[in-house]
Amino acid sequence: MSFLSTTNVSLSTLFAESSTNAALVSFLIYTAAVFVIAALSNRLLKSKSFLSEYFLGSRGLGVWAFALTFAATSSSGGSFTGFPSKIYSHGWILALWIGSYMVVPICTMGLIGKRLNQVARRSGSITVPDVVRDRFHSPILGLMAVSLIVFFMSFNLVAQFKAGSLILQTLLDGVSIFESTADGLAQAVSGIPYISESESPEYLLCLLVFGVAVILYTTYGGFHAVVWTDVMQGIVMVIGVIIMLPLAISQSGGLENTTKLMAKMTPPRISDPDKGGITLTLAEPAPETMRIETGTWITDTPIDDNKTPLLFRVTVENEIAKGETTVNEVKVLQLTTLDDIERILARRESEKFLDDVSVSNIDLKSYAYGEEGSQQGTYVVGPGPSPGSDSGFLPLSLAISFFFMWAISGTGQPANMVRLMAFRDTKTLQRSICTVAIYYTLIYFPLVVIFCCARVLLPGMEGDSDRIMPAMAVYLTEHIGMGWLAGLLVAAPFAAVMSTVDSFLLLISSAWVRDVYQRNINPEASEKTIKMLSYLATFVVGTAAMVVAINPPQFLQDIIVYVGSGLAASFLATIVYGLYWRRVNAAGAMGAMLGGFSVHLAMYVTGYFVNGSFFKPYQLFDFDPIIIGLFVSFISGFVVTKMTAPPPEELVHKYFYTTKADA
Repeated sequence: MSFLSTTNVSLSTLFAESSTNAALVSFLIYTAAVFVIAALSNRLLKSKSFLSEYFLGSRGLGVWAFALTFAATSSSGGSFTGFPSKIYSHGWILALWIGSYMVVPICTMGLIGKRLNQVARRSGSITVPDVVRDRFHSPILGLMAVSLIVFFMSFNLVAQFKAGSLILQTLLDGVSIFESTADGLAQAVSGIPYISESESPEYLLCLLVFGVAVILYTTYGGFHAVVWTDVMQGIVMVIGVIIMLPLAISQSGGLENTTKLMAKMTPPRISDPDKGGITLTLAEPAPETMRIETGTWITDTPIDDNKTPLLFRVTVENEIAKGETTVNEVKVLQLTTLDDIERILARRESEKFLDDVSVSNIDLKSYAYGEEGSQQGTYVVGPGPSPGSDSGFLPLSLAISFFFMWAISGTGQPANMVRLMAFRDTKTLQRSICTVAIYYTLIYFPLVVIFCCARVLLPGMEGDSDRIMPAMAVYLTEHIGMGWLAGLLVAAPFAAVMSTVDSFLLLISSAWVRDVYQRNINPEASEKTIKMLSYLATFVVGTAAMVVAINPPQFLQDIIVYVGSGLAASFLATIVYGLYWRRVNAAGAMGAMLGGFSVHLAMYVTGYFVNGSFFKPYQLFDFDPIIIGLFVSFISGFVVTKMTAPPPEELVHKYFYTTKADA
């Protein structure tokens, strides 16, 4: 008896070998190039001030370096894993959300770019907490900024590590050397608490490979290594998207056909996370313990007179113990669109199917709105389907608030602010605004089209939608007989994740070394000590994030939204007031920072009790927490400032009187 058809396995392996071997070569070449850049960047550290060079590149970035490192840092794992996941799950409405990215460079660079760079140069600031501390002459405020950055960025760093690992796992799935190494790793960590509980040995291996690579080159090369790898990664991302776009359109039958098929789709039925699912019964006892992997398809004869087969996809990995025939409450989703079912069954030999099994005790739920089977058109008509909503729809106000959220939150991100402190001159900033806007246009609008096409080409991935980007890359190249191209296409999301992880590593490590140790513990520390601690902090922070990422939360984009909106709610008002309002003082800045942070956190904590998940916040009037958090932050900063004494005149004079250096 065969639990997984042998023909299926052989073809799947053949496809995997053809594409993933090339991907593996691309990854090795890409990694080698990254380490070459790190080595060259390390040489600069020997000839310049270590701290300024390691964390800020000595403020010498030109147009292309500044524009592409800014753009690549913003194009994170959320852009190439989270966004595709959301587009796939909700449909065309996500164009509204993502379109706001075109506004990010105008808001971020135009609103605070020049003034932030001026203030940083006048104070000699190297980090964002530096700017906050020196602008308001408040060590306490600086430490508060450090605490918030470390708190939020730790979440984001874990999410990015997971994104990079999932991309590699999708690429290397089926490659014999990868599978055997993963099996060996599984045996090695068997019985070790926490580590052995990782979602799979394959994921754990990819996490180790990705984590070690990015930690080492960031630790060794510092800011310049990050910037120039960002430049390389930014180019790779554009090329990858431009290649995927025509492939996706052509293989889905064109945009018109894609839209027509999406209009006929109905959302899948899904398992309740806490109870229910389906019962699987094998035709005979399992000869050995059998893994039922996430993504495995299961068919069964119809339970009524309808001749359409029932088609399920496993969303959570299960096991059937040796000698057993039954496993209960297997978490699955069930396709409900006839075209989708027929499409999967037509390529059964290249998909992973579980054979010789019957299904019973089907306990699944439909999306909330409408009657089952009458939900057509929800993927092409806003505001889009949402399984977690009481209505079954994304609230339109939420979609609108997300449009503003991306533009505003991009301005309030410390990782972007650090870039704004590093450009060479005003002309560089002006030219970069247009460059980044064009770059975002080339990235984000095609993503909407590509992953609406993915809805048609790869149905049933709602339960594993964080992997839709690499899965789509492999699928598109396999079906034109060019599996080797998958290496280049998957390099795009991989590059996006790497360019974000390295920036976040430096941001957190600089907070510890510069803002905690040097500014508060040992101001007279030698350059040798600072150098050693910088290397150590970057390595330790990266390693800690990698360990946490062994068992991370499921949905990447939910984490990324939480971090982005939380940082903006905490920092944007404080920075804007500090740059443009002479009257604002340390108390007002603290009021703005704490007000935004507290309200934003409160809405997420409330969401935990109301919705059962910390990453599903309570949405007042259906608006994202960033809208409420920003409102409270600006109001509290204004009120506290007006109620307290004005700042010292010498502080105002230092930052609000122009000098020749400001030109």
